[in-house]
Amino acid sequence: MKYMMTYDLMESTRNTYQWLGASARAYASYPMMSWAANPGMDWLKAWGEVTERTFSRMVVKPDWNLPPISDDKGKDHTIVIKRVLERPFGDLIHFSTPKRKASKRRVLVVAPMSGHYATLLRKTVISLLPDADVYITDWHNARDIPVSAGKFDVEDYTLYLVDFMRELGPDTHVIAVCQPVPLALAATAYLAAEDPKAQPRSLTLIGGPVDPEANHTEVTDFGRSVTMGQLEQTMIQRVGFKYAGVGRMVYPGLLQLASFISMNLETHSNAFRDQIIKAAKGEASDYDKHNMFYDEYLAVMDMTAEFYLSTVERIFKNREIALNSFTVNGKAVDLGKITTVAVKIVEGEKDDISAPGQCLAALPLLTGLPESKKFAHLEPGAGHYGIFAGRSWRHNIRPLVLDFIDANSGDTAKPANKNAAA
Repeated sequence: MKYMMTYDLMESTRNTYQWLGASARAYASYPMMSWAANPGMDWLKAWGEVTERTFSRMVVKPDWNLPPISDDKGKDHTIVIKRVLERPFGDLIHFSTPKRKASKRRVLVVAPMSGHYATLLRKTVISLLPDADVYITDWHNARDIPVSAGKFDVEDYTLYLVDFMRELGPDTHVIAVCQPVPLALAATAYLAAEDPKAQPRSLTLIGGPVDPEANHTEVTDFGRSVTMGQLEQTMIQRVGFKYAGVGRMVYPGLLQLASFISMNLETHSNAFRDQIIKAAKGEASDYDKHNMFYDEYLAVMDMTAEFYLSTVERIFKNREIALNSFTVNGKAVDLGKITTVAVKIVEGEKDDISAPGQCLAALPLLTGLPESKKFAHLEPGAGHYGIFAGRSWRHNIRPLVLDFIDANSGDTAKPANKNAAA
């Protein structure tokens, strides 16, 4: 039962703030509070609205809410989400448009398992849908997975990617974003040795820590400054009785969220202060810029303890990918076995999560890949979020990625939809 009380204490604290926000909003909304002008009640209601929404979003998995896409004739097509492969810790899902002509570009987007749901890449998916047949890895919240499902670490994650790539076949183009970049590289190398015909045609690796020591950030500094014992004692907790995963050891999403916010505390504090002011003035709405961003940013999920700890130890501390010493089920994964898969590296100049150079370190490791199949792009002025979902992605990086996919496809795909990047 060790750490179960601390897990429940965090959830109780979150629940209490949600209740306080709802109570403040309800109290300030009583008709009697309007009998006389009282700006204090407007501020109390605004604080309650923002506080309730903030803390309630932390335990809700966001919907995809994908808008219809238009074909060449201007006809709208709705998106149907289908589960292609279902696994205990994550599914392979497909964004299908049944009545639209199939795209020749088949893209697998590998979403991070770093505290947020795959819906963090909603804008990435929306931008790709007009021009590609899109699949994505949909990782599950560890607190909802029974202990009987077993463990899930970096090797299991890699094997999940291997299964997903095999399912989609060799005409697939993989886009890995942030945390899964080194493991997507490892999965491809694993296939190169075990099942070469199942390898994807191309890999686009966006802002991931292939070699964390290539350029230090707060993330890498933290990883080097703590021991594995300290991490296990301070970060790992046991899921409480409220969830199906009761008893499972996890790295709680709420702890990860606290870490994210602490990295830019002043920015987030100012954002919530400004939102309260807007709410008090009646200028806030459900779909304003603040709520659209934070509804996704605040929605966090737990990771299995073994995945979190093995990521820190094997990817960041031991640098097994950077040193080409990674193993899966006792088998050495040699990145030099990749000889036919084109690889494109995308980094952001101002990325403070995976700084420039960390992802680029993948190219020298691909000793069996011809230089003609290695590409790299550094986006000027772009931060971490911008290189896969922001303006830099939409206007600059996305067209480059689609051109890269076309150049490495068996058949020539149709030109990109320019409107989708606007």
